[in-house]
Amino acid sequence: MVDLEQALRELVGPARTLCSPDALLAWECDGFTAHRSRPRAVVLPESTAEVQAVVRLLHAAGVPFVPRGAGTCLSGGPTAGPEAIVIDLARMKRVLSVSTADLCAVVQPGVVNLDLTAAAHAHGLHYAPDPSSQAVCTIGGNFAENAGGPHCFKYGMTADHVLGASVVLPDGELARLGDPAGPRAVHGLDLASLFCGSEGTFGIATEIVVRLCRDQAAVRTLLAAFPTMNAACRAVSDVVARGLVPAAMEILDQATIRVVEASVYRAGYPADAAAVLLVELDGPPEVLAEEAAEVLACFAAHGAIRSEEATTAAERRRLWKGRKGAFGALGRLDTDIYLLDGVVPRTQLERALEGIAEIGRRHGLVLANFFHAGDGNLHPTISYDGRDPEQTRRTIAAGREILQLCVDLGGSISGEHGVGTEKLDHMAMMFGPADLEVMARVRAVWNPDGLCNPGKVLPSRGACAEVARWPSLAARVLDAEERR
Repeated sequence: MVDLEQALRELVGPARTLCSPDALLAWECDGFTAHRSRPRAVVLPESTAEVQAVVRLLHAAGVPFVPRGAGTCLSGGPTAGPEAIVIDLARMKRVLSVSTADLCAVVQPGVVNLDLTAAAHAHGLHYAPDPSSQAVCTIGGNFAENAGGPHCFKYGMTADHVLGASVVLPDGELARLGDPAGPRAVHGLDLASLFCGSEGTFGIATEIVVRLCRDQAAVRTLLAAFPTMNAACRAVSDVVARGLVPAAMEILDQATIRVVEASVYRAGYPADAAAVLLVELDGPPEVLAEEAAEVLACFAAHGAIRSEEATTAAERRRLWKGRKGAFGALGRLDTDIYLLDGVVPRTQLERALEGIAEIGRRHGLVLANFFHAGDGNLHPTISYDGRDPEQTRRTIAAGREILQLCVDLGGSISGEHGVGTEKLDHMAMMFGPADLEVMARVRAVWNPDGLCNPGKVLPSRGACAEVARWPSLAARVLDAEERR
């Protein structure tokens, strides 16, 4: 019988094969700390060839494996079971090329999101999707989760910026999806878009071609403080109703403001405000002057108690510092954080936030809100002591009620964080058995043996073992055509 750990050491070296319980502690969870499990081992490949070799070994041995980036995601996606091997891609962190002619870059999956923009900055370019964790999250992880961010209101999600990828399939074979000219060639299916957001259950991306955006000629960042959350939400709807398309629209509630202002992320937000609304505009300077005036008029029309505009790059960074640091600041309140990402239509923001507050009160929880207001992507955040089973139970129960509320208001259980293990039991809120069966069939085409990131995205059910043995969806269609 093959000594699997020794075989892994032979492939990537002992320094990049971690097996001791203490060494594995850092991989027992991601940002969703309610689910923890130490993997069997962790390997750190540095090339596509090494990823292929590791996957082939594990596939032949029938051992499950889980690809992982920086572990900043918030739904348990890269949390591995005790029998699984984590394939950590952090060492694959090179920007392989930047093309100013084609406005794209080729990167390895371990490239940090903000580092990609830094690499393109000298060319007047940037990478638009900007998760709040962009200083630490990786492009590979963003690709797996279809990550969003504040500026996705105008520029779209990760899927809108991926042109292609080289992917190691669950049996170790290498596939190339998409093309630098666009995610779908004229003769092929849009497989890159299908792969994006599959949460590591279809394979492992080892090179990713991403679209770069030209820097805008000017940027204007405005902040308004409101006496009520409802007034802030109405201002958001009014800005959009006026035909404006800001690059970003973000709201922080009073609980978040106070924690941020007491932390190293202090941004000068007024502590007496019930909510602050951050609006960023970009484009030609002459257009922005008119748009900024209209946004300020909108603030005033909805009773803003204070407005300000960043006039320098330093002031802009200050205003964003509080929003980008909100998650970290809330870590001051307790040992653990449960951050949700339900979505509601923009016109339902008021009802959603009132309902979320009521759920928090009923469960006796400390709850704060900061969110992507422009596209209705809420981030209710519960601070709790994860060592206390009763607190944890109430927190998870409240989270389920919050996501059900979002669905009931015409929204979704996730806007950008994905399903992972966190929302497995919530998928039935949105999808019926037939929907889930189709998804399972699609996954079985990519991952027929179920070894690649098992137990994620789709809820377990008795039929799952059979689904993996069903013919591919394409084969079933061809069979049907032949029977006609």
